[in-house]
Amino acid sequence: MDFADKRQMKRLIYIAVALLAAMTALANGRDSCLFRVVDGDTVYSVYLHEVWVYPPLRFKNKKQERFYWRTVRDVKKCLPYAKMITRDMAYADNEFAGLPDDKSRRKWWRRFEHQLFKKYEKDFRGMYASQGLMLMKLMDRETDRSSYELIKRYKGKASADFWQFVARLFKNDLKEEYDALDRDRITERVIRLVEAGQL
Repeated sequence: MDFADKRQMKRLIYIAVALLAAMTALANGRDSCLFRVVDGDTVYSVYLHEVWVYPPLRFKNKKQERFYWRTVRDVKKCLPYAKMITRDMAYADNEFAGLPDDKSRRKWWRRFEHQLFKKYEKDFRGMYASQGLMLMKLMDRETDRSSYELIKRYKGKASADFWQFVARLFKNDLKEEYDALDRDRITERVIRLVEAGQL
């Protein structure tokens, strides 16, 4: 095998490796890649998803460790629902904007609420109480509106006040806002790691 053949073989191996890497990147759906030819050479470019780097967690006791892993479990369970519900809300807001008055909005909302109930009831009935609370936090994070504001928007102030009263009986607050920098910083860390596929 002469020098030109070796060079050709080496180039074919590079192309095969690049194609294999491209198919792998495209198959996992997170990264994207492309090929460019520069001065007769094929250049392979890959755009990788974000990678979050945090200092390792040091738990003071077993209670802290259990809290962290429960948060991981609850985020993994609730985050997809929060994103789906946010899309449903965007659809509802768009439909509301096209309706002429409150009466038609209430009528439309009753039908849509029935559809949502059928869509989510089975899954939500199987959730732990901590997962319900996590879903409220995630909805605030996704929509930048507290649970109280969301209920008020779609069901009215009287309904929002009633559910706030019920929440207060169980030492919860529907008006509490998501705080990624302080109170909910561990939850935010878990969300970022889950979204990046690192957890």
